[in-house]
Amino acid sequence: MNTDQPIIQIHDLYYRYEKENVLEDINLSIPSGAFLAVVGPNGSGKSTLLKLILGLLKVQTGEIKVFGEDINRFKERHLIGFVSQKANSFNTGFPATVYEVVASGLTKKVGLFKFLTSGDKQKVFEAIESVGLTKFINRNIGDLSGGQQQRVFIARALVSDPRLLILDEPTVGVDAQHVQSFYEMLEQLNKDLGITLLLVTHDIGTISNKVTHVACLNKHLYFHGNSHEFEHFQEHGVSEFYGYDVNLLTHEHHHHHEGVKR
Repeated sequence: MNTDQPIIQIHDLYYRYEKENVLEDINLSIPSGAFLAVVGPNGSGKSTLLKLILGLLKVQTGEIKVFGEDINRFKERHLIGFVSQKANSFNTGFPATVYEVVASGLTKKVGLFKFLTSGDKQKVFEAIESVGLTKFINRNIGDLSGGQQQRVFIARALVSDPRLLILDEPTVGVDAQHVQSFYEMLEQLNKDLGITLLLVTHDIGTISNKVTHVACLNKHLYFHGNSHEFEHFQEHGVSEFYGYDVNLLTHEHHHHHEGVKR
């Protein structure tokens, strides 16, 4: 597998539900090792784009390649980890420890009831350590805060050694004061482990200094570039892209959340 090639390449992508296009003329290339934030108003096609990249929806028009291979033929699904928003609505009464939840991420590889080897157990410990939850390893997941639970699901995705981690608004349900440290953890995963991150987020003010690239999506791709180029775009193009003034974007988390979700 060629590490120089982009991890995701999207060419001339259109997608429609019934007669309505939700994505039009999307061309996007994500290099290996990038930390890309995808931002856009509600209903802008972000979730649809994720589902297409994950192979949960079939490409209608255009092309998506992951790791150089057409998405329809791509078999090495373990290379892509996914953490959904739904992790936050997890049944907190579920009687499982942090260790057990993270270990369950290996079931694709080892089968649900096979015993874990010492190497597998080591992977579980390392994944938990990489999200900063070692001291909670035997804690019931229902006893953790929303942000800690979300870290557990990231560790669960990491345990099968993905090269690409996709996160769909992972800070929904995370306390405002913990959002910054949550993104710092993602930045470490990107820099230290070299994992390519694709993040859908409303927190652009909080995260713009952490990511390497930004894509602004509202049916069309209005902007795609590195974070330095995005600063310039923010000054000139963002309010036009959202359709209203978004100076709220750079305020503290609890303000700008309302600002973008209208």
